Amino acid sequence: MTQKTKIRAGGRSARRAARAAPLADHLRPIRPGMEGGRYEPLSPTDVDRIHNAALEALETIGLADAPDSGVAYLTKAGAVLGADGRIRFPRALVEDVIASANRTVTLCARDPAHDLDLTGTRVHYGTAGAAVHLVDAEGCNYRECGVQDLHDAARITDVLQNIHFLQRPMVCRDIADNLEMDLNTIYATCSGTTKHIGTSFTDPAHVAPAIEMLHMIAGGEAAWRARPFVLNSNCFVVPPMKFATESCQVMEECIKHGMPVLLLSAGMAGATAPSTVAGAIMQATAECLAGLVYVQAIKPGHPVVFGTWPFGLDLRSGAMTGGSGEQALLTAGCAQMHKFYDLPGGAAAGIADSKLPDMQAGWEQMCSNVMAGLAGLNMVYEAAGMHASLLGFCHESLILGDDLLGQAMRCVRGIEVTDETMALDQMRAVCMDGPGHYLGTQQTLGRMEADHVYPTLGDRSSPKEWEEKGKPNLIAKAKARKEEILSQRSAARFDPELDARIRARFTIHLPA
Repeated sequence: MTQKTKIRAGGRSARRAARAAPLADHLRPIRPGMEGGRYEPLSPTDVDRIHNAALEALETIGLADAPDSGVAYLTKAGAVLGADGRIRFPRALVEDVIASANRTVTLCARDPAHDLDLTGTRVHYGTAGAAVHLVDAEGCNYRECGVQDLHDAARITDVLQNIHFLQRPMVCRDIADNLEMDLNTIYATCSGTTKHIGTSFTDPAHVAPAIEMLHMIAGGEAAWRARPFVLNSNCFVVPPMKFATESCQVMEECIKHGMPVLLLSAGMAGATAPSTVAGAIMQATAECLAGLVYVQAIKPGHPVVFGTWPFGLDLRSGAMTGGSGEQALLTAGCAQMHKFYDLPGGAAAGIADSKLPDMQAGWEQMCSNVMAGLAGLNMVYEAAGMHASLLGFCHESLILGDDLLGQAMRCVRGIEVTDETMALDQMRAVCMDGPGHYLGTQQTLGRMEADHVYPTLGDRSSPKEWEEKGKPNLIAKAKARKEEILSQRSAARFDPELDARIRARFTIHLPA
């Protein structure tokens, strides 16, 4: 009687299961905050020229339209108010502020596991923008977006490994009252993700009630001030070289309440900033240096993100070119200026001018995201989900962006050259004593998860396998993943008692 061969325990299925299991954070091939900075589009001489031109612009041109409170802060710090109403910044003042600025900024999250260390050239990818439309990728339609769409974006972001933070990517067009919109933006995002959040305020008077809500979420004022998990994205200037009066007042209120600030200068090259890449970078640098002086004058050492954020413009039509090569260079050059100052910085990348998550969107998003990461940009804003030059946001594109950013982060990680990675001993064993290939060797199996990033939805199967699986479509796969995420309870959801207290105090538009 023939004895049946026993199936060895822990065979192929067990190995597949082990490979599918999430790796410990320290073993993952990519993770938030990996060091970039290897790519430098500007020479040292270029950087010096931009720096010196920015200082000259601040000293001789200055900025107009500061609020009275800003004038008081800035002149007390050493800036000069001219007879023409413009505030000018002596070179020595700006240099002193740069030298004394806070360089050890950590942007906190509700879950400390998602804190963002902005020292050096650590790279983090996330969302941003103020899209007014939601993109229906399957139906190829645009519609106005609402608070539920924003909440869903937060919930999706919460489970995507390569989306490291959520800055509000769209506005709640279904809430007419601006105060209620600002408060519901905080509620929708904070109840959707435990990652770091960025938001804006439409009026200085809206900051205090928003802070009251954040104190409730944090567990009190002391807990909030110890770990502020929401940042104020603040367009404090109206380029070229004018303060945005009301936004500056918002910034002053946020600083008073311990909220970190993104100093955002968003000039349009050829319209509100010089048309040249170098000129647009220089103006944005000058404007953000003025903002840095402003913040330091209010509260020395306050956490600030240096948000040089110039955009490209198609000079034939006046259309924004967020997905262009020029935009990629603008962002990478800004990152290099942040590195020069050794200041935490953020800028825009990953914007698609394409209206849908198609091939055009793929090349537009990948180009600028990779260049931003290689340049060592700390906070890569608008990195996923943004279409139609920031007019549309797409949930499916956000999910596909997680795969795209995984590959971008692998580029940021670069190439490690060690005795182990050179693999000379392995080559000797394979060629002289082994099977003549590296498939299945201990070293290959041991490093396949630690060295390689595998797409979640991207398809690497053969045409035959692809056809056998029913010719899966990326958009359909992303939609199914979206529905799977939204069918599950959010890990960031408030406990019932806290939620009831918030709803009793504020008008919340999301259903309970």
